[in-house]
Amino acid sequence: MVSTAHPRIPATDRALWPWWVLLFCAVGLYFFGLSSPYAPTNGDEMVYIHIARLTAASGHWLPLVSDLENMRNTKPPLLFWQAIASGNWSAQGSLFSLRWPSVAYTLLTTAALAWMTLRISGQWRTALLAAIIFLAFFSTFRYSRVYLTSAPETFWLALPMWYLLWQQSARPEGALASACPPGRWSAPVYLLAGLVIGIGLLYKSFALLAPAAAALGCALYLSQGPARWSTFLRTAWGLGGCSVVALGVFALWFLVDPDPQAVWREFVIGENAGKLQTSSYWQAAWSGDYPLWQQALAYPENAGLLLPVALGLCGYGLRAAWLGHWRTLVSTPQATLVVWLLVWLLVFSIPSQRSARYVIPAMPAFAMLLAMYWERLARGWFIAVLLVSAIALTLLARIGWVMHNMDIGSGLDVSITLLCAALGLAACLGGSLYAGWTRHSTLVATLALYACFSAMTAPLSGAPAGYSPTLQARMQSLRVAVPNGFNGQYERFAFLLPGATLVPYDAENRNTATLGPDLPSAERLDYLLERFDAVVWLEGDASQTQVACLPHCEVLAQRWHVKSRHRAGEVTLSNVWQAQQWLFGKELLIVSKP
Repeated sequence: MVSTAHPRIPATDRALWPWWVLLFCAVGLYFFGLSSPYAPTNGDEMVYIHIARLTAASGHWLPLVSDLENMRNTKPPLLFWQAIASGNWSAQGSLFSLRWPSVAYTLLTTAALAWMTLRISGQWRTALLAAIIFLAFFSTFRYSRVYLTSAPETFWLALPMWYLLWQQSARPEGALASACPPGRWSAPVYLLAGLVIGIGLLYKSFALLAPAAAALGCALYLSQGPARWSTFLRTAWGLGGCSVVALGVFALWFLVDPDPQAVWREFVIGENAGKLQTSSYWQAAWSGDYPLWQQALAYPENAGLLLPVALGLCGYGLRAAWLGHWRTLVSTPQATLVVWLLVWLLVFSIPSQRSARYVIPAMPAFAMLLAMYWERLARGWFIAVLLVSAIALTLLARIGWVMHNMDIGSGLDVSITLLCAALGLAACLGGSLYAGWTRHSTLVATLALYACFSAMTAPLSGAPAGYSPTLQARMQSLRVAVPNGFNGQYERFAFLLPGATLVPYDAENRNTATLGPDLPSAERLDYLLERFDAVVWLEGDASQTQVACLPHCEVLAQRWHVKSRHRAGEVTLSNVWQAQQWLFGKELLIVSKP
């Protein structure tokens, strides 16, 4: 066990105000641009917003409702109930109202890991560092900030691990110590663990019980000292009861849903069992779309810009294991963190479909370990982060300047973008020149990059970039054809044209048998105008001043949009600096003239 006497905080650790400032900036960054359609997110976010909107409109919590084929019971109901409760569907609604609960969950997880790091290390600086690192991970910024998120299950599934770490970091005194020492949990504790894990399952999937229970069981077993058969049996019985309770909570979905057969068919068989099917498991494991070697890099991949530093931590851990240093970690909080990471990685290496985002609920443990060993990692890992950040910041600053030249946004918008880029580039330069600044400059540069991206896309978001209230009122109850480049992406127009009946057409002219996919562009626009009250049309050439349907149509409004797909050869080294040639297009709202 780790001694309950925390080490004395060194003199260099007493000046904490820069760390608090950086943490508050990171927290504020999670709200900056939260309502933007260009916020980094999962591609399926709009699919689940669609399900939440239609379910709310039905007036019933269950069954879930969707107009998308084979996309209804693809997630448990808590995710949609959260959206129904926070989405303000009676009004126009907003992405901010749907997303802020995810940020709240993320900040609760951040507070928990910071508090636990403080108890383990005894240093406020290390605790603040762990919190900032976690918020700087791209997986946190992308998957634990928007609506379709990993934030809720990360919070709920981590609670039993936090309790175990709390026991290990400072043994309670008196009767509580004898009743519930680390690893030897009482029945009520296992019951509570099962309840909170069950809530986490109701947000994502019953399949998460496997890594959550396995990680908890291994950590509990190791925390009880030398291996004994009695210890194994006691832990197994307790964990078995915990798992039964968790599955019982998840099974409530089947009890309250009016169509449990559809839940079984669409969610259990289609969404979960399908990820275990493959014609040749071992061949796919080494050379398929989801190879094992790629999954082994899941944690560094989730770290995003901090990937080189994450690789440094993995290398440090492997070297320590090779030298036998792991023997000194048994029954310590650090061992629990390592077990947490390894078990999640191992479990999600088994299915035939693998993804780095599946291990996101274990990223808090990775952030804590990275903070604890931050100063022991070689400077070269951090220099690599600064070099990549400098290139990315320069490109974003250039795009922001190009947008200003195209009259996209105001002078204030481009000033904020350039200021964020300048702060990040200053951090990159300072960290490269002065060894004492290198490690911490990587965090400043990473957060500055996120801020620069949000500032750059701000002119394309918000009320000024949308359709006017007068135009929205005109579109009420009309049938409007809207582009849909990816499954469910047309749902974004529900926020731009509330009250309109949206009918999607494939903007990419692929895999659809309706709405004239094989017609030339000009003829297809006429085809759509004949059949709908209005059409939202994407014009890929930003320099185009005339629309093909004139003079038989009227352009009511136009907006800028960022192209999500590019043709081969459209972006080259020769024009990458000229973003106006390949990045932007026009979105036109068109009606036929009487």
